[in-house]
Amino acid sequence: MDTLWGYVLVFLLAALPLFEVVGVVPLGILSGLHPVTTAVIGFIGNMLTVLLLIVFVDRLKEWRRKRKAETGDDKGEKKQQRARKIWERYGLPGLALIGPFLIGSHLSAFMCMSFGTKRKQVTMWMAVSLMMWTALAAGLTGAGFHYFAPDSNGLFGDIFRN
Repeated sequence: MDTLWGYVLVFLLAALPLFEVVGVVPLGILSGLHPVTTAVIGFIGNMLTVLLLIVFVDRLKEWRRKRKAETGDDKGEKKQQRARKIWERYGLPGLALIGPFLIGSHLSAFMCMSFGTKRKQVTMWMAVSLMMWTALAAGLTGAGFHYFAPDSNGLFGDIFRN
């Protein structure tokens, strides 16, 4: 039962914007949880909230576009042009693949959506990126941990195990 709470904690922390799968998965593995299960649960938790954010921003953009068409408001056009130049320099793949490590997956997805990319493209690139970062974090942590402490149940194992 204690192990179940460990996986629930991994899921919840990975889902929060302040914690990322890149940090949560290694902590889960170091606490003695199974690396593959921890990685899968962490990925699902992070991807779920990223998907919710993508859908929310897509709906917000649609609402804003309709409102702008009704009122004729073109406020903030200069800022949009500046943001577009930055976007054109790095693009969706660059931001989606590097963003989760540097600025977080939720902010990366938000930025990708706010620059006018279609929901389907952002979802695909973010899923690929999160899979890559999850696998990398789990693989490096598992390999390093088992190399340096092969007989241990985990650094934080006593928290989840009796």
